[in-house]
Amino acid sequence: MKMKKLLSVVVASAMVLAMAGCGNNDSSNSGSTAPANESTQASTTPDGGASAGGTFKIGGMGPLTGPAAIYGTNVRNAAQIAVDEINAAGGVNGYMLELNFQDDEHDAQKAVNAYNTLKDWGAQMILGAVTSTPCIAVTDETLLDNMFQLTPSGSAVKCTQYDNNFRLCFSDPDQGAASAQYIGENNLATKVGIIYDTSNEYSTGIYESFMKGATGQPFEVVAEMQYTEDTNTDFKVQIQKCQEAGAELIFLPMYYEDASRILTQANDIGYNPLYFSCDGMDGILGVEGFDTSLAEGVMLLTPFAADAQDEKTQSFVAKYQTAHGEIPNQFGADGYDCIYVIKAALEASNATPDMSVSELCEALKSGITSITYDGLTGAGMKWNAEGEPAKAPKAVKIENGAYTAM
Repeated sequence: MKMKKLLSVVVASAMVLAMAGCGNNDSSNSGSTAPANESTQASTTPDGGASAGGTFKIGGMGPLTGPAAIYGTNVRNAAQIAVDEINAAGGVNGYMLELNFQDDEHDAQKAVNAYNTLKDWGAQMILGAVTSTPCIAVTDETLLDNMFQLTPSGSAVKCTQYDNNFRLCFSDPDQGAASAQYIGENNLATKVGIIYDTSNEYSTGIYESFMKGATGQPFEVVAEMQYTEDTNTDFKVQIQKCQEAGAELIFLPMYYEDASRILTQANDIGYNPLYFSCDGMDGILGVEGFDTSLAEGVMLLTPFAADAQDEKTQSFVAKYQTAHGEIPNQFGADGYDCIYVIKAALEASNATPDMSVSELCEALKSGITSITYDGLTGAGMKWNAEGEPAKAPKAVKIENGAYTAM
């Protein structure tokens, strides 16, 4: 696996050199200006800060519009808070950070378009993509340029398929297996139903690993119900099958929009089982028109609870709420931590903004695998060369309309 990755990087590097001879734009050009569009978020360099060419330029992409917008907007907003904090404190080894975040609408091709826009702007590293399918598409592009990529929440296995790809969140297999383990160890149910989206890598990846993790657990999976993106409005059949099978708990490895419909339609027929999900459920309390009382008692694996009493969490939540008028979700915490992880990796490798994109990538790869980071989403986080984080899983429960640590 590792040799395959290394070979891919060598081949890709040769392709980049060949393209450079044909007049390809240098993606490390920090003299480019950001395109004027409302998705761009750029920090202001404090007086006395680094001059032109002395700024690390971070490009990001995620859904800022569309049904998954709550993920991308939280990442963008929180990442900007981190950038501003770091710059106000003197930057990274005296150099400033600048963030340009583009809307990919949770679409693979639009994520690639966003990446190309960020390259034209002069991005030197990538924060994103926020969701799995766009993230996978962007990994193929960052490989060709040997540009460092850190996704806050792209959990599909292929989001870290190359040596330049890292993630902050758990992978889908980790989420699925950990969910099965948590349900079993806490004796939440003896009969479990599952509803999942066969057209979505995030959903199918978690489903598959959950089923493997369920082996040997003290519960039985009594119903496995499928749907697709084209049939995600009417869940009556799936719900009734789970009810008829006696499922006391339904596992929902999906994004929050679909989950809100399932909870609503199950309640309409008087069926109110326990619900357990993963990080894609984070956001259900913000669905327009959804009766949030139906989410009371919903449990999900997520590394962040806004009601945690530690100083770091409370400071972040207060800043986010002041700036944006709402409580941040897990994706905001992921985005915030990613910026500080990038900072720590840059410092550990003594990187400078005048390095090429490829040089910075190699420096960041070395830096991130050498650091230990205590953040909002985990303490003692470390990364291996395969791009995967090591940290303890956490779960939250929705109580009184808020995510509460379990």
